[in-house]
Amino acid sequence: MDANNSPHSPARRRFVSALAGAAAVGAAGWAAARPLLVNPCRAALPAELGASPWLAEIWKGLDPAQVWDCHVHVAGTGDGGSGIEIGRQLSSWLYPVQYVQRLFYMNAGCAHDAPGQVDASYAARLQNLVEAMPAGFKVLLFAFEQFHDEAGRPVPEHMAFHVPDAYARRLAAEYPAGFEWAASIHPYRPDAVDALQSAIAGGARAVKWLPAAMGMDPASAKCDAFYRVLADARVPLIVHCGEEKAVKGGDTQHLGNPLLLRRALDAGVPVVVAHCASIGDDVDLDAGSAGPRRASFDLFARLMAEPRAKNGLYGDISAIVLRNRDTDCIRALLQRSEWHPRLLNGSDYPLPGVLPIVSPAALARAGLLPADAVADLESVREHNPLLFDLAVKRLLNWEGKTFPVSVFETRRVFSV
Repeated sequence: MDANNSPHSPARRRFVSALAGAAAVGAAGWAAARPLLVNPCRAALPAELGASPWLAEIWKGLDPAQVWDCHVHVAGTGDGGSGIEIGRQLSSWLYPVQYVQRLFYMNAGCAHDAPGQVDASYAARLQNLVEAMPAGFKVLLFAFEQFHDEAGRPVPEHMAFHVPDAYARRLAAEYPAGFEWAASIHPYRPDAVDALQSAIAGGARAVKWLPAAMGMDPASAKCDAFYRVLADARVPLIVHCGEEKAVKGGDTQHLGNPLLLRRALDAGVPVVVAHCASIGDDVDLDAGSAGPRRASFDLFARLMAEPRAKNGLYGDISAIVLRNRDTDCIRALLQRSEWHPRLLNGSDYPLPGVLPIVSPAALARAGLLPADAVADLESVREHNPLLFDLAVKRLLNWEGKTFPVSVFETRRVFSV
């Protein structure tokens, strides 16, 4: 392990101190809470986990070369020439909730605060995690577009953060054995189509949108030219639907409504609904713009049943095991076997490394995980959150229903 990334390094101690203050706990309380809050960023799995009967089940039947984690975030501060920018809501104490979230995300990614090393340490940790998986396994790295207005101009005061396409593309080029990349391009930009064509030519496997943080309406005619290029190239559009908790743009939560994706589907675009819209509620647009509000997951379910969606709509199951999700969504996803060919696994890394927000014990109490597997899963998370996330979802079970191999072998959707 890099000395600067050790739990005992000055950089790590400064980071832990920041988390302690951010969490507003006293010294005694922090001492007790630290193991539950701070990712220790351990290295290789301990030998005793090699005998775990639960971990022995994880790769059974899977072809690692077909297993692509299709939802992985790139993060940093821009200190390494990456071009990453952090907006006020994530960098200022004037936005305390978002500020503290950023601290936890960076700790989960094992980035340290040594000058000039944040970007590099985050990327290096992610590469190390992938290298610890069976050969052939890959992750899809997300660029992240900034907020734009109706005229396609960036609006810095609404920007959460910005990860340029060029940086995600560079990381994938530097480690092609384990990294693929997804572009993030606002469709209202004057150069949107040119930028999209360039990204596809540069190996982009998908395009990632988070409308609530970026300001695009997927149902707008302004997206049509963009959709034509995606459809012709069969490049999937990954869209966050439902409530956005982590980052915010303007007053734009309504843009995450799953029903807004009909325009893209009608244009022939393969669409992936991130998190299966498993949190929040949206207006039922089928009852009009002032219609009643329904659970976003229910609107996603309605969309999945429509003829336009049969061959083009997918849901990624990233984040479904977070504490803020209703476990009924997990049960529904396990039981709806007709959906399984269109469900795709992603981790939403670095979130699986944020210790408080995924509880194997709580999932076991809900009858979704074997209680005997909890200790091994929690141990795995301290060493490899990517493996932890995969293991949890491979072990999910409700009334005998589990996720089949096809949910995890996602390469088929992103390498057309």
